[in-house]
Amino acid sequence: MVMNPASPCIQKDSPRSLTMSGHVGFESLPDQLVNRSIQQGFCFNILCVGETGIGKSTLIDTLFNTNFEDHESSHFYPHVRLKAQTYELQESNVRLKLTIVNTVGFGDQINKEESYQPIVDYIDAQFEAYLQEELKIKRSLFNYHDSRVHVCLYFISPTGHSLKTLDLLTMKSLDSKVNIIPVIAKADAISKTELQKFKIKLMSELVSNGVQIYQFPTDDETIAKINASMNGHLPFAVVGSMDEVKVGNKMVKARQYPWGVVQVENENHCDFVKLREMLICTNMEDLRDQTHTRHYELYRRRKLEEMGFMDVGPENQPLSLQETYEAKRHEFYGERQRKEEEMKQLFVQRVKEKEAILKEAERELQAKFEHLKRVHQEEKLRLEEKRRLLEEEIMAFSKKKATSEIYQNQTFMTPGSNLRKDKDRKNSNFM
Repeated sequence: MVMNPASPCIQKDSPRSLTMSGHVGFESLPDQLVNRSIQQGFCFNILCVGETGIGKSTLIDTLFNTNFEDHESSHFYPHVRLKAQTYELQESNVRLKLTIVNTVGFGDQINKEESYQPIVDYIDAQFEAYLQEELKIKRSLFNYHDSRVHVCLYFISPTGHSLKTLDLLTMKSLDSKVNIIPVIAKADAISKTELQKFKIKLMSELVSNGVQIYQFPTDDETIAKINASMNGHLPFAVVGSMDEVKVGNKMVKARQYPWGVVQVENENHCDFVKLREMLICTNMEDLRDQTHTRHYELYRRRKLEEMGFMDVGPENQPLSLQETYEAKRHEFYGERQRKEEEMKQLFVQRVKEKEAILKEAERELQAKFEHLKRVHQEEKLRLEEKRRLLEEEIMAFSKKKATSEIYQNQTFMTPGSNLRKDKDRKNSNFM
């Protein structure tokens, strides 16, 4: 007899702890995982959100100590667009596929109402692409280029006052979709005292508005202390520069000003070293893991729930994917039939309405035709009457003309006969 693994009759015992009497070798599993990960390589995707000219590209160059050759952006883009560029980096024997996603034209429009929507759409599109790959029958996640955004560096202008409304709206829209690390860009523009007050005010505004930023994990004992300390330094005040300036006997990355030198890697000058340590050296894997287990899982759950999939049925009984599919299939079939019937009824109604309109138009045309026909007959009768009168006038005129000609002829003939009579009378008298 074959028993169903899902049957409630089967009870699973809790695992027992046993003592081994000799070497087996599975202690090398961590080394195997490390070797396999090194062979596969890693990917890391950074989204940089901030106004044009705030120093996003310079900071990324400084973080990875290389020039990514990103062109300067204009301030005259009509809409916000995202530009993603992927690079292959290698440090020692570790390969990293790094994708930098930059927001071009963010905050440059007069109407900033929809400035954050393209960013949300881009993040959702990467989640959707990964979900579609997971749902394939023949998946290739092993060599799939994971384009999901692992961290969002949100650049805040060093105003020293408070967050802009656009910043709050954008971070509020992104906090459930990506790990947000706020940074104060060009922190050398304000004094240390103002900077400290600015940090406190920013964190207070984020908390009061319910914006969830990324917190460095403290569950690992090895990094719990430093991460807890770094959580107290958020948001990081950073300065980026690839220029080298000679300070003392060595060359350092710094920004040269008339009043002095701001060293990028000097923790007394800015938090650049803290950001690099937390972002790359300590918590990069946690950022990748949080993206998959928290943000992507949330998107995946919502998407599947919208499609009608669920884990349990109406009676809290577990449902298989096949059962859910069949239930949704019947539901969609019934919904389709209902919509088809509605469309048929709507079509018949529209046809009747159209026929009524056409009949009404036909009646109007017929009435117009009859009216025109009647007008034509009346006009024809008037013309016939005019022609008859005109012919009578012509006939009367012809009669008058003939009478006149006869009268003229008679008048012309009468004087000639009188002359002839007088001549004959004279001739008789002469004889």
